[in-house]
Amino acid sequence: MSEMSSALRRARQGARAILAANFYNAETLLAVLRAARRTASPVIVQTSPATIAYLGLEQASAMARAAARELGVEAYLHLDHAREVDLARRCLEVGYDSVMIDASETDFDANVECTRAVVRLAHEEGKAVEAELGYVPKVGQSPARVDTYTTPDEARAFVEATGVDLLAVAVGSAHGFYEETPRLDYDRLTAIRNAVDVPLVLHGSSGLGDEQLKKAIERGICKINFATEIKDTFMRTLKGLLSSTDEIDIRKTFPAAIEATTHLVEAKMRVCKGV
Repeated sequence: MSEMSSALRRARQGARAILAANFYNAETLLAVLRAARRTASPVIVQTSPATIAYLGLEQASAMARAAARELGVEAYLHLDHAREVDLARRCLEVGYDSVMIDASETDFDANVECTRAVVRLAHEEGKAVEAELGYVPKVGQSPARVDTYTTPDEARAFVEATGVDLLAVAVGSAHGFYEETPRLDYDRLTAIRNAVDVPLVLHGSSGLGDEQLKKAIERGICKINFATEIKDTFMRTLKGLLSSTDEIDIRKTFPAAIEATTHLVEAKMRVCKGV
């Protein structure tokens, strides 16, 4: 079992979760890791394929590793929402702790086949794999319906067929900001937890209230993905600063945006810890 899988299982046993926060540049990476240090929390730092395309794979990996060492933080590096097996392979080769292969928009059998291929690659390296089952809308997609949620029986069959280490489930959340207050299906989540013995992942936590997250953690969620609010808070703070100054030194303008983002991530981490 990988170190990250073990950490998530320990969190689940203690009715806690580990925050999985996306970073986009050095500044948002620092905000996430500083929040982890201040709250004495483990953290999963994530790169999406778009961030890898922006920063470069080796640079993104090296930045995360170096910053975590310098700050003395227990951090795991994770690939978020890869759709290509080759990108997952490349991330494993440069030392990622885990990768997510997202074939959730294909049919069940195709999702199993794709996930199983990545599991074989990762387990050879002692690393973990996350997959998604059910429909968790991405930005711009139509809202989910109950009949597109993850079912306990499908979850059990999927885990058994793939050997996947982490399972992202569809229980009413969505990526991006919500237009209406989401209603998570806690009974379904409890049933899925009872059906499978792998850590469960909640995508789309930006905009969910603390009580919703706490209830999800109580019912088996132990990895909470957090992304949209991070870049939103950073950019809104930065825009406010730049509109009121002629300062051109980014070392003087960026720190306030980093700090605002750090406070945001700290709050989420405290929820994950049950504080």
